Amino acid sequence: MHTTSAPTRLVSRAAAAAVAVLLAACCLCAGLFSAPAARADEWRDKEYWLADSGITKAWEVSKGAGVKVAIIDSGIDAQHPDLKGAVVGGYDASGSGQPDGQKSVGSKPEHGTLVATMLAGRGHQPASASPSPSPGPVVPPDGIMGVAPEAQLLSVSTWLGSANPSGKSDQDQIPEAVRWAVDNGAKVINISLGSTTPQWPQSWDAAFLYAEQKDVVIVAAAGNRVGGNTQVGAPATIPGVLTVAGLDRKNDASVDASSQGISIGVAAPAENLLGGLPGGSYAEWAGTSGSTPIVSGVAALIRSKWPDMSAEQVINRIVSTAKDAGTPGKDPLYGYGILNAEAALKADVPEVSVNPLGTIAEWIRVHRRGNAAPATPVPTATHAPSAAPTLPEATVPAAKAPSQRDSAIGAAVVIGFAALFVAIIAAAAVQLRRAARNPSPALEEPDTGVMESLKTRPDSQVTKGSGG
Repeated sequence: MHTTSAPTRLVSRAAAAAVAVLLAACCLCAGLFSAPAARADEWRDKEYWLADSGITKAWEVSKGAGVKVAIIDSGIDAQHPDLKGAVVGGYDASGSGQPDGQKSVGSKPEHGTLVATMLAGRGHQPASASPSPSPGPVVPPDGIMGVAPEAQLLSVSTWLGSANPSGKSDQDQIPEAVRWAVDNGAKVINISLGSTTPQWPQSWDAAFLYAEQKDVVIVAAAGNRVGGNTQVGAPATIPGVLTVAGLDRKNDASVDASSQGISIGVAAPAENLLGGLPGGSYAEWAGTSGSTPIVSGVAALIRSKWPDMSAEQVINRIVSTAKDAGTPGKDPLYGYGILNAEAALKADVPEVSVNPLGTIAEWIRVHRRGNAAPATPVPTATHAPSAAPTLPEATVPAAKAPSQRDSAIGAAVVIGFAALFVAIIAAAAVQLRRAARNPSPALEEPDTGVMESLKTRPDSQVTKGSGG
């Protein structure tokens, strides 16, 4: 039987993740319908999740001021009217975009701007607005209002879902993007991208561990069944990541715009979502790509209200205040339940010392023990003198002539076995003569009636079919 070594399995696993990983919006967007002719305020009026998920009530406590949220995606159009002043920095991890991460790249270039407007859209004043508003009731601006409209965004562009002109793979881009976001002040990282495999390349381990050690909240999309994600895929399967499932308008688990898995932490709206497109227009879309910035926005609200609160505490606040749904307790469709932003900002939540969704540090300790990096090669003689040998030189044993005693013992053994063999033959002959005088019946199987001799019965098992 051919066996596969652990390193080979690891390479195969990483290769599988590289092939299927991060199909970007292709896997995560159930639908995208552009409607640039619609009035911006008409789109804003349809943001049902702001009230249904308790976000407008949470705004009484916080709007995300002072918190940087990195969006690892296809790039953000910072010139969109609803993002004016929101994008404060960026980076291109794809090698094919602009250095500031604001060029839309990849197979779904509009994806990052859709996510950004849902997370931190600030709306905008219509062109006809008077520069000096007359006294009266406060009217919200037109356009998309994000969950954390006062948060700051970092745009980290990645090329995913199709061949990258620069040649950089997801195995290079994702860890590079995560590290840059952490090093540049992100307290929350939004990853509305996913794969069709729960496994992730080992090259990602160190970056996600780095984010965990630097106290950063990472929120990732569970993926969509309509995109081929029947089960949650990486990076949403990485321990410690807050994975978001999708809901329909009835607050039930979405059939198309979600998936399932034990790593799901919380569920948020995923259907009939609205967002901004590069160039200033708007679109209706669906998928956990849109659920994720809703939850990331709530994380930003919490981190703004309590700047010193740990990432573990932030995640615990979100999942412990969620409204239980589906099977009582945590389940693979809703996680801990349906997002309740108001409770996450206002409820009295006991402190915890560990992330309820696990820790990648512990996972690495348990699962990567056999995949440690190879040791540093020993210098050759051209670089350093060889050390003096510590063991004596190996020698070839010399053949010895057998002693007379050894020869006598060997002859006795041979004679003994010969006598035993003759005795066995004689006994067999006696038994054969007896069997010829008293033949025994063959074995009959009563269910089938098949007659078969015991001596010729095959030494094998008959397996039942799938219906057996």
